[in-house]
Amino acid sequence: MSVITNTLTYDLIAILSSLFIGLIVYYKWKFTYWVKVGLPTLRPSFPFGDTSDMLLGRVAIGDQFQSFYRKFKMNGFKHGGIYLGLQQFYIPVDPEIIKHIMQIDFSHFMNHNINVVDEENDPLNGHLFNLEDEKWRHMRIKLTPTFTSGKMKMMFQTLADCTVGLKDVMDESAETRSAVDIKDILARFTTDIIGSVAFGLECNTLKEPDADFRKYGKKIFQFTFSDRIKILKQLLLPQWVLRATKLKLTKSDVEKFFMKVVRDTVDYREKNNIFRKDFMHLLIQLKNRGTVTDDGKVTDDHGKIEEKALTLNELSAQAFVFFIAGFETSSTTMTFALYEIATNPDVQEKLRKEINSVLANHEGKLTYAAMMEMSYMEKVLHETLRKYPPLPILTRVCTKDYTVPNTTIKIKKGDMVGISTQALHNDPEYYPDPEKFDPERFSEENKKTRPDFTWIPFGEGPRLCIGLRFGMLQSKVGLTALLKNYKIKLSNKTHQPLQMDKQAFISSVEGGVWLDVEKLK
Repeated sequence: MSVITNTLTYDLIAILSSLFIGLIVYYKWKFTYWVKVGLPTLRPSFPFGDTSDMLLGRVAIGDQFQSFYRKFKMNGFKHGGIYLGLQQFYIPVDPEIIKHIMQIDFSHFMNHNINVVDEENDPLNGHLFNLEDEKWRHMRIKLTPTFTSGKMKMMFQTLADCTVGLKDVMDESAETRSAVDIKDILARFTTDIIGSVAFGLECNTLKEPDADFRKYGKKIFQFTFSDRIKILKQLLLPQWVLRATKLKLTKSDVEKFFMKVVRDTVDYREKNNIFRKDFMHLLIQLKNRGTVTDDGKVTDDHGKIEEKALTLNELSAQAFVFFIAGFETSSTTMTFALYEIATNPDVQEKLRKEINSVLANHEGKLTYAAMMEMSYMEKVLHETLRKYPPLPILTRVCTKDYTVPNTTIKIKKGDMVGISTQALHNDPEYYPDPEKFDPERFSEENKKTRPDFTWIPFGEGPRLCIGLRFGMLQSKVGLTALLKNYKIKLSNKTHQPLQMDKQAFISSVEGGVWLDVEKLK
């Protein structure tokens, strides 16, 4: 039965047309938000706002947000506003504003707000990076003692032992004179490290590239069409809608694998009171005792097991994020470092001399103390993280209304903040000739010439990456093991200039970085 016209078909056309026009009007109204606030903005268009290139896969997320930063800065603005679909993003340009957001006025910007946390429906997603407000604060306090320098020393030998498998793979490449996809090899190396340190298991992915840990580790970062739809939903739909529809982000087979690994490991250690110098032991102590101790026991003095601090699901989520963050970001950092080392022979030679000199003072052994003495290595890694920050943007959400210091601009509760790490790190005002790889930018003298918050690869303030010590440590160990034994050159299989993977959230190279390896005598 027709309602508006004489036919049902025309009625449907009229209704759909009205809905579409209404949607466009709503979008246009939403796209006036920053203008009303008084913030400089760009030219958003239906339906992607200012991010059509990114959402359609034409540019990487880091490049998209870097372009926003540069447009605002080029026009002399200290900040600006953009739209990712309907979601409004505040883009700070001035390091002083960034300092306020990340540190001084942290209470207004405590949360990342990247993923919807549904610990019941999606338990592995309830980890430290995603947790918000008091849940995050309590978990951070509990986990902080597990990442002290003392705990890094405790885990160091477990970490160093994984270099044996790395050497075997590189020896084979040197003997056969075949180019290596160094990201793949380093991802297997860091998978073995994290599998051992976080789960207490010998993964052997360097020997067996198709081992389960490597297979599921890769699967976490492989985005299918359905994964992209989920990401779009996260970006475009309100949080309450996502919670109501029980949006699940972790792949079911990935969740099943990791939950079983954790459950089996915890059960075995608790039943047999197993002590191992690794992250899992510390998590089990938190689960059973509510605190981390140095006595090597997984239960209290009376042998009791009580759920005091962490549930098994919470423990699993923390082990999971340690795994995904630890293997992917460190392998990415080492890959970019080796690319620059291979293309800058003077840097390679200087770094190798430092490695040999320091190790000579430690009986030729990889030790924690030796890693801490490698000052030029630290500069090389810092410069790598400048040029290629693993997370090219950092997000925050405004949790209570905020007035930007020294302005009348008000950011409202629920507004997102997008800090372009990549843009800050490649801003010629702070890093002249930013494309040049120059580790001496991070000498003590040169660091003093730059404003604070212009180098933030690990974030900054209270939400500074809790695992940064471990990430730096395993990167130093990996580079030391490689450069001590091998001379590297860039293979002609590497496409230059490097192109960033447009689908990846963590910085990654399209086509990979391929190296030719020569064993040193």
